[in-house]
Amino acid sequence: MRGEPSCPKCGGRVRAPGLFSDTWQCAVHGTVHPLQPVVPPSVEALGVVVHRAQVPVWMPWPLPVGWLFTGVACAGDDRSGGRATAVACSGPGPLGGPGELLLVAEELGVGLGARYAGIDGPDPGPHMSDGKPAHGKVLAAGRPTPLWHVDGAPPDRAVFAGEARGLWLWAIAWPEQSGLLMYDELVLTDLREAGAEVDLLPCGALSPRILS
Repeated sequence: MRGEPSCPKCGGRVRAPGLFSDTWQCAVHGTVHPLQPVVPPSVEALGVVVHRAQVPVWMPWPLPVGWLFTGVACAGDDRSGGRATAVACSGPGPLGGPGELLLVAEELGVGLGARYAGIDGPDPGPHMSDGKPAHGKVLAAGRPTPLWHVDGAPPDRAVFAGEARGLWLWAIAWPEQSGLLMYDELVLTDLREAGAEVDLLPCGALSPRILS
């Protein structure tokens, strides 16, 4: 498990602000919002990200039956706050077998969602089939939010993207058939606005997807 910040776009090492630059730097991608080390899922770890986040922390809430919270990640630092968040959940897939879902909220250009999606980034726009009717829909903080299929991802996953609260919303599901979750009007809550019921959140083992 990584113990230091990394590049949200490639996972490479980053250089902290110092004498020659007041921003975090990746040797490949230049100025970035650093991805903070991922720790095992817990209500406390989630609370740290929620407190820091300047963007939504989306989670299906209530969780689908049998699903667990399995990880959270945040890109940003103490000065800028969280500019991208990722929440992982795992549970029974819609067609049987295990399924995993990763929800990413991010500002333009951060590149965390594209990394998890396995496509060239930093943003989904060039890969979205948004000239067609939406392929899926979620209810994000009470608002119907269309999602479009994102082309070019590896065949082991289904990738959708759209816009919620003026920011990118990515939904990445493993295996590919778990993308059927996006056709069921999944209800997403921004955990920055959730109440004390989050303290009862069922936590599972850390998802390897959020470390990839």
